[in-house]
Formats: sequence, structure tokens, C-alpha cells
Amino acid sequence: MKKILLLMTVLLISAASYAQIESPVKWSYAAKKLSNNEAVVFLRATIQDGWHIYSLNVGDGGPIKTSFKFTPSKEYALVGNVSEPAPIKKYEEAFKMNVTYFEKTVTFQQKVKLKGNVSAIKGQLEYMTCNDKKCLPPEDVDFSIPLGK
Repeated sequence: MKKILLLMTVLLISAASYAQIESPVKWSYAAKKLSNNEAVVFLRATIQDGWHIYSLNVGDGGPIKTSFKFTPSKEYALVGNVSEPAPIKKYEEAFKMNVTYFEKTVTFQQKVKLKGNVSAIKGQLEYMTCNDKKCLPPEDVDFSIPLGK
């Protein structure tokens, strides 16, 4: 019995050491004050080769699109919607539809009207990552973008 228990323990440890959490996307943030009452925040995804994330505009029945939720605040107001550069458009067999996505890097932007002494713009983003073999579960990421004086 002890040998079986020892063998099972060794197998579990071996399996755990091979299991890796894939994280093919890294997010970074910046802000630029345009004036005393206006700023732009930048949300940049750096994507490993072979992977992609989806654009802000993906049709129903497709993958999870990238989206941003900014924390409501009396100190600032969003001006318009989040903008993105022109995405790649391609038919994906997995979703049986044309999808729009980004590879390597993409920077999203949001204009903000400042109403007070704002130290940071906060919120959460959601995105889904796929490669030509699989998709990872959608991920939610909290962000806080410092606003310089």
C-alpha cells in the first residue's frame, strides 16, 4: 500500500510540474494629459507569436471580444468609446464566421474628460486569446492607470 501511495504521489508531482499556465498576453498602461481637463489613456496588449486577441467588434456567435469597463467616478467622464487600430479580418473555422483580431501588439485608446484632481483611471478589461490549435478561457484583468500631474 505504501508503494502505491508513493507512486501516486510521484506521478501527481510530475504531472503538476509539467502543467503550465499559459499566459500569451501581457498588458501595459499609460496616460497622456492633453490639457488640464482632458487626457487619453492607452491600454496595450503584447501578444506572443502564434496567438491573437479579438477586436472590440466581433459578431454574435463568435469569440469573446475585447472589452473595457471603466470604474464610474465623479472625477472623470469618458469621451466617446474606446478606439482601436484596424484589425486583421479572417474567416475562422472554429467559429464558422469572419472575425477581427490583433497579433503581436495592439494599443487601445480612451479619451477622458477630467473633472477634478484625478490620480488614476481604473477599470477592468476582458479578452480572449486563441492560436491555430486552441482558445484559452476569457480573462478579466483589473487596471489602474496613473494620471501624472
